Amino acid sequence: MLRRTFLACTAARALAQPPRRPNIVIIYADDLGYGDLGCYGHPVNRTPNLDRMAAEGMRFTQFYSAAAVCTPSRAALLTGRLPVRSGLTRVLSPFSTGGVPDSEILLAEALKEAGYSTAIVGKWHLGWQKQFLPARHGFDHYFGIPYSNDMSPPTNPAQRWQTAPPTPLLRGDSVIEQEPDQTQITRRYTEEATGWIRVQARSRRPFFLYLPHTMVHTPLHASKRFQGASGRGLYGDVLEELDWSVGEVLRAIREEGADDNTLVMFSSDNGPWLIQKQAGGSAGLLREGKGSTWEGGVREPFIARWPGRIPAGVVSHAFGSTMDLFPTCVKLAGGAPPAGRVIDGEDLGPALFDKRQDREAMMFHYADTEVHAVRKGPWKLHLATQSPESNRPQSEKQNPPLLFHLLHDPSEKYNVADSHPHVVKDLLALVERHKAEMKPGDLQR
Repeated sequence: MLRRTFLACTAARALAQPPRRPNIVIIYADDLGYGDLGCYGHPVNRTPNLDRMAAEGMRFTQFYSAAAVCTPSRAALLTGRLPVRSGLTRVLSPFSTGGVPDSEILLAEALKEAGYSTAIVGKWHLGWQKQFLPARHGFDHYFGIPYSNDMSPPTNPAQRWQTAPPTPLLRGDSVIEQEPDQTQITRRYTEEATGWIRVQARSRRPFFLYLPHTMVHTPLHASKRFQGASGRGLYGDVLEELDWSVGEVLRAIREEGADDNTLVMFSSDNGPWLIQKQAGGSAGLLREGKGSTWEGGVREPFIARWPGRIPAGVVSHAFGSTMDLFPTCVKLAGGAPPAGRVIDGEDLGPALFDKRQDREAMMFHYADTEVHAVRKGPWKLHLATQSPESNRPQSEKQNPPLLFHLLHDPSEKYNVADSHPHVVKDLLALVERHKAEMKPGDLQR
């Protein structure tokens, strides 16, 4: 189906729906580990607002990002598609000339056509030139930094960044500051987001807010109020301010009387950046972190809250991924995923609203354009692995492949390939079929 036809159909469906469609808020942390939150078992980190959000909603234990680094994980969330389909498979920088293709349909575009007000506050990272910025891809409002916070001379001593331009802070597609004070960035994002929520909640129009935080990506920065407050060093301080921000968003929604009609979701783009000395993130019981397709690089916290719709206090072991948010949100808005266009995500509604956990896990884990691992059911097969000991981790081919039973061994310590040769054979065949199905027409280069 042509892009314009899909958007027209989405708008038509929305007009035919009952008027009370939910507001949707997606809060997206940067480099937060599976084991960083109190409600995910961290013994020291204080995250009372996220813990309360989980107690009032649903917390997932088998939820995945579609990539282990920034740009492709964000592309997957906003398109519902594997990053290889959009060509956004590597981290973009101030030196990059590309960005999100016009042919992609982003979640904001689909929701805007369904009658939603749309905003992004925070880190974009899908291209910094004007044709790639949020205003050209369905967002009515943008305030934030267009890429990572370590990509300029003052923020990173590495040689490659010494010729980069200053880090810009944008409103819309205009630079309003150069090298903004990053100790204030979480606070400023929060004030911008909550102010926008309050304005939108007083109108009759449903709203979609995408709040991708800059933190806890390095270099780490916390405002004066949170500096030294955690007792766990700078990482703990930054995490506590991020948690405070979540609480402020929930408070704004509640005070505006929108609590019972707002779906709020929280996750992270990839696992913790373990090689950074300043960082202090934890993948918990999972192996490795950012930059790898081991579980610690791709399995993420996911919390969803919608009072009266999502049952409270539920720990769900249902499988899910960030690619599921596109079809889930479009359906809630009264639309449907585009016919004739590959959407790799599935509707999370059965798990969120009916507590169903019978969806079979199915995930292809990519590093750039190569399939490095596949999960099907409880099994995960690694064809190649990475140990991120540098900013550019090297891949190691695994021949024969490694096989792990994730329900028995979520830490991926025990390779059981020799004991289950039939599973290895079946998963290798699955990967080959997947590669064959990735026809040129499905890929946007």
